[in-house]
Amino acid sequence: MKSFSIEDINAIINGTIIGTTTNQITGLEQIQKATENQATFIGSRKFAKLWNDSKASLAIVNDTIDIEPGDNRVLIKVKNADLAMAKLLEAFTPEAPHFETAIHPAATIDKSVTIGEGCRVGAGSYIGKNVVLGDHVTIYPNVTILDDTTIGAHTTIWSGTIIRERTEVGSGCIFHNNVSIGADGFGYRPSDDGRGLVKIAHIGNVVIGNGVEIGANSCVDRGKFSSTIIGDGCKIDNLVQIAHNCVLGRSCIMAGSSGLAGSVTLGDGVVIGGSASIKDHTTIHSGATVGAGSGVMGDVAAGKTVLGYPAVDSREMLKQWVALRKLAR
Repeated sequence: MKSFSIEDINAIINGTIIGTTTNQITGLEQIQKATENQATFIGSRKFAKLWNDSKASLAIVNDTIDIEPGDNRVLIKVKNADLAMAKLLEAFTPEAPHFETAIHPAATIDKSVTIGEGCRVGAGSYIGKNVVLGDHVTIYPNVTILDDTTIGAHTTIWSGTIIRERTEVGSGCIFHNNVSIGADGFGYRPSDDGRGLVKIAHIGNVVIGNGVEIGANSCVDRGKFSSTIIGDGCKIDNLVQIAHNCVLGRSCIMAGSSGLAGSVTLGDGVVIGGSASIKDHTTIHSGATVGAGSGVMGDVAAGKTVLGYPAVDSREMLKQWVALRKLAR
């Protein structure tokens, strides 16, 4: 079990200590559930009122919130409690699953594969012809990486993930369980006789930048002609669909169960809420936000927030909802 003094913790988050305690901190928890050996976080005034009844010995608090530590308890005031929480969660993260050997003998690795220094490959994984693994890549058991794929340094790939042929993955990426990268795009046309469907082949690939994280059971399909592109720093939640030839700029966020149809373009810093759907060949410009459950049918201007189905400017949609509520009365 990891254990930190108040001074140890403050060395990580660099705040201002108020109060004293004799307790060591062995974990982190929500304010209502915390015990005397745990720290909690108060980033909003609505949680400050819960502090008096909390058993936590330490609270990391936004410096704009005025509360007292209490007996044998400590506050550490910081500019942003959420960012401090991120640092401490990393400090308290348990050890990753153990590899008995770096390259498990039950892994199947083609003789043409290039493996960088410090790589680890788990049992049951398959790595195909001409794959290149950068330094310190971690591949957990039962991962499939097919031919001519490149994986950048310090990337982690969790069990069940399949990376199809010719994919390019940057450095420092994380793919969680059962991610699918590079499957065929969804393309069909009616046959000449009108009695069936003709499959459209997709001969492109997927290009993923540095520092990209993709959640469990999400899919990124390969391009029809060229590449589906995920820009540096994008964060993709679980159960997300990114279709063929989509292009995501830097540091985009897509929440769970959202989806992009084919050839959607996202600028830098776009946020897509959970269960939102984006029509094909649509452009959502940099800094725009799409609310949860929305359906985007056309382009969205930079910095704009849209809501609803079909999605419109958020202020306009809120007015419509108010009007409908009044009408119902």
